[in-house]
Amino acid sequence: MRAGIEAINIYCGSAVIDVAELAKHRQLNTERFENLLMKEKTVPMPYEDPISNGVNAAKPLLDALTDEEIESIDMLITCSESGIDFGKSMSTYIHDYLKLSRNCRLFELKNACYSGTAGLQMAINFILSGTAVGRKVLVIATDIMRMSTVEGGAMEMSFVEPSSGSGAVAMLISDQPKIFEIDKGASGYYGYEVMDTCRPVADKEAGDSDLSLLSYLDCCENSFKEYQKRVDDIDYQDSFQYLVFHTPFGGMVKGAHRTNMRKFKKAKPDQIEEDFQGRVAPSLEYCQRVGNIMGATTYLALVSMIEKGNFETPKRVGIFSYGSGCCSEFFSGVIHPQSQMLISPLAIEEHLDERVVLSMEEYESTFAVNSQIKFGTRDYKIDTTLYPEPFSKVKGKKKLIFSEIKNYHRIYEWV
Repeated sequence: MRAGIEAINIYCGSAVIDVAELAKHRQLNTERFENLLMKEKTVPMPYEDPISNGVNAAKPLLDALTDEEIESIDMLITCSESGIDFGKSMSTYIHDYLKLSRNCRLFELKNACYSGTAGLQMAINFILSGTAVGRKVLVIATDIMRMSTVEGGAMEMSFVEPSSGSGAVAMLISDQPKIFEIDKGASGYYGYEVMDTCRPVADKEAGDSDLSLLSYLDCCENSFKEYQKRVDDIDYQDSFQYLVFHTPFGGMVKGAHRTNMRKFKKAKPDQIEEDFQGRVAPSLEYCQRVGNIMGATTYLALVSMIEKGNFETPKRVGIFSYGSGCCSEFFSGVIHPQSQMLISPLAIEEHLDERVVLSMEEYESTFAVNSQIKFGTRDYKIDTTLYPEPFSKVKGKKKLIFSEIKNYHRIYEWV
């Protein structure tokens, strides 16, 4: 039996900032900043949250299905570190606004940026189990980082701020892997407890950035070593036509690729750079424009690879997924030639181009609003007039927006 991604789409909001301008505004070390390989990041508007983003990513996929195919969705998995309640899963809201069948499993997964892969693998193994032939699973990885003021008006600024984005990736998993077909059993896992980064509160990251880099590199090496143990005759360079990495920022991926090419291929600098440009760089283009969307980032990179790579023939891609704390996995699959044709009508790059560029003043004005809709807010009405230009990008486009919290219950509306 075959299994994998039948359809995939991303949604990354209506507003964006130039991160080079942000770095200057924060007086960050610009020489160091250039090495991060970042260009833009999505800024979540008050009317956008992980639920609305998830629905907006998934809706075009469902619109392309027949009623019978929609009824065949047996499971909805949300993958996120941006939950809105300790008990209530975001999947319940998403299920409602997508009008899925009530005969459907609904739940949420969390393990930092690894969550999207956890959801994907759970869905694929459900399909491969053969217990529900012809059925489908909808996996939605959705994350958001709302920057806000903290007590006393101070805010901790670092290189986390320029790289933290907002968005969602929706994947329809089935036995018709038109986009990406998993290599069954070809997977290496590696994980352990480490306090590299965490989110003790919804609007702030804490931890040790140097330790995070070291644990990322450690996992990138050792998950591949475990993959090699499980799959015969594997070569880091020759076995995969492309590589996709979890991408907190492009510079981290470039460093990980360089480290592995040195360790597994004894490659020289010019060979490493040529390999990076050919096998890795296409996956970074969308990540450089959106920022780190945590559990969804690996699959944002996969979509970028599909759109920017050459798939005139089937190509095998190696995928490295990492979540702080930590858990990682290296796995592989085949991207089919039809994938570009199937994704093209979704106009993903056009969507990224349409986002409104905020001034630094507009960007920082969102902090005060964000502080009013923190985790645990009981009642709040979203004012969509605060940012009219970004809102014009969703109004009349059949997008779902976050409109109100009433006695903890979130209310959304189509605009």
